[in-house]
Amino acid sequence: MSGTVISTYLGNGVEKISLNRPARLNAICPELLEDLLAAFAKAARDEEVRAILFTGEGRAFCSGDDLKDFSGQVSDEAGTRAYVERIQEVTRAIVRGDKPVVGAVRGWAVGGGLEWVINCDFAVAAENTRFFFPEISWGLFVTGGVTELLPRLVGLQKARELILFGEKFHARQALQWGLLHEVVPDEELMPRALALAERIAALPAGPVRDLKRILAGGGRGLDAAMAEETEATLRGFLDPETARRIAAFGS
Repeated sequence: MSGTVISTYLGNGVEKISLNRPARLNAICPELLEDLLAAFAKAARDEEVRAILFTGEGRAFCSGDDLKDFSGQVSDEAGTRAYVERIQEVTRAIVRGDKPVVGAVRGWAVGGGLEWVINCDFAVAAENTRFFFPEISWGLFVTGGVTELLPRLVGLQKARELILFGEKFHARQALQWGLLHEVVPDEELMPRALALAERIAALPAGPVRDLKRILAGGGRGLDAAMAEETEATLRGFLDPETARRIAAFGS
């Protein structure tokens, strides 16, 4: 890892993954993508980790692609495709990974940074946070699965407006539209987000993992969803940890 991401085990089942390019408002570059993928892979392998707290160092969560590095992102078609695929791999790590991800967001969450907020299972934002999608106005396009995920959260019309027009919006609006779990005063951001991650980490890992996976599928139809629910429920019934928790609840 090149130092663009910091990964720290906080205890109580929570791994903190922090974007670490504060001088560039944690803008996305190839090195950051590689470090971020390595950090999520490490957390996925660690059996002690039951939830991930995802944040950014300094004044911003993530300001999107580093425009000063645009020439390094765009080469021939194969090289550019490889770069975009690495961006998409981060989304797969967040959305498809077994460990729930809690975003702790402040300052700016722009473009790819906003996409990563949407990818989180829960996102807590400081009151000063601002969001927008600049891609269409630059002649680019969104990534991070937002054409699928954003309409689920805010509805098709609002998703179309946010992506197409790229207008800035603040944390209270994001909460009202369903993009966020909670908005808190700036000084309470990390304590509240950490408490949420610890609450998730204390739950039984199996059902949490199954719920995350099934909800991430989306659009499969009722029968497919119920079939996956059946298998997940069966795993829960047969897990000895379930019997222990139920016995403790009834005592």
